[in-house]
Amino acid sequence: MTDTENKAGKVRVDKWLWAARFFKTRSLAKTAIEGGKVQMDGQRVKVSREVAPGDVLRVRQGWDEQEIVVSAVTDQRRGAPIAQTLYEETPQSVMRRARAAEARKAAGAMRKPTQKPGKHERKALERLRKQFDPS
Repeated sequence: MTDTENKAGKVRVDKWLWAARFFKTRSLAKTAIEGGKVQMDGQRVKVSREVAPGDVLRVRQGWDEQEIVVSAVTDQRRGAPIAQTLYEETPQSVMRRARAAEARKAAGAMRKPTQKPGKHERKALERLRKQFDPS
C-alpha cells in the first residue's frame, strides 16, 4: 500500500468522496449524503459508512448522476490525476449521462426567446394562432 491508501483498506464515504474530488469540502459531501444524493449498492448511505474497493456508488450532482466502482481508497486529497485513479465510472453510466446531456441540449432549443418578437415574427405568430383558433 502506498502512503495515500488507508491501512485498514476502508475509509468513511464522506472522506473518500472529498478525496476523490467529487465535492470541494467534506461538509458538502456530508450534506449530499444526508440529502440522499449518494447511494451504495442501491441503498442510501450514512456519512460514517465505510467504502472499500469494489463498492458501487451512485452519486448525483446537479443534473448528472454517476455510477462508479471504487478501485482504491484514501483519506487524503491529492491532485486530480491521482483522484481519478480512485474510481472507475461504469460504461452504462457514461452512456446515460451522454444521452441526458443531449436531451437537455435539445430541450434548450425549445426555451422561450430572450427578446420580444419583431414585426414579422409577430405577424407570423398571429397567422399561426388564426390557423389553430377554433372560433
